[in-house]
Amino acid sequence: MPGSEAVKRTTLRSQIADALRDEVIAGRLPAGRQFTVKEIAEAYGVSATPVREALLDLCSQGLLDVELHKGYRVREFSYADFRDMIEARTLIVEGMFRRSARQALQDATPQALASVRRRAEEAGRAACAGDLDILIGYDLRFWRELAALVGNPYISDFLDRVRVQSWIFTVPLLRRLGDLRGKLWHGHGELVEAVACRDVERAQALVTAYNDHSLALIDGLTE
Repeated sequence: MPGSEAVKRTTLRSQIADALRDEVIAGRLPAGRQFTVKEIAEAYGVSATPVREALLDLCSQGLLDVELHKGYRVREFSYADFRDMIEARTLIVEGMFRRSARQALQDATPQALASVRRRAEEAGRAACAGDLDILIGYDLRFWRELAALVGNPYISDFLDRVRVQSWIFTVPLLRRLGDLRGKLWHGHGELVEAVACRDVERAQALVTAYNDHSLALIDGLTE
C-alpha cells in the first residue's frame, strides 16, 4: 500500500514520543538527564529516524533541550518557571470560560460529559489515595477532555503543554513527601459538575482555588 511505511514511521514516532514524555513526567528521566538518539534507539529496539523525530517533537513541547554535539537533555524548570506556569494556566482557563465558552458548554454532548466525569472520578480517587503515578495520567486526560468541551483545539493543546511542564517540575518535590494522602487537590468531580451545570463562575472559582492550592503546596516544599 502506497505510503504505508511513512504511516508506520509516524505511528512509531508518536509512540516513542509518548513513552518518553511519560518517563520525563514520572521522573524516571529526571531533569538534567542527558542522552543520545543512539541510546534511546537501542533502548527501544528501533531505528534512529523515528527516535530523532520523536525527540524533536518533545523539544518543540518544551520538555527537552538540544545540546550541540552531545545529544539531548531533559529540561530543568525553576520555581520561577513554575509560578509562571500557574499564571499561564490561570489565564488559559479564564479564556476557556470567556465569551464562546458558555455556548460551547451548552453544545457539549452527554457522551463527552460522561467521559470527563469518568476521568474526574478516577483522578479524584487517585489524588485522595495519594497515588501520584495514577493521578498524573488521569489528571492530564481530565484537563484535555475538559478543555476540548470548549471546542478550541489550540486552547486544549496549550493547556496540556503547560500542565505537563507543571507536573515535570512538581513530581520530584512531591515524591519527597512520601505519603501524599490528603495532600493533593481532588476537586475534579466538583469542577466537572460546575461545568455540566454551565456554572462558569463556580468553575472559575474552583480552578482559582486549585491553582492557589498548587502554589501553597510547592511553596512549602521549596522553602
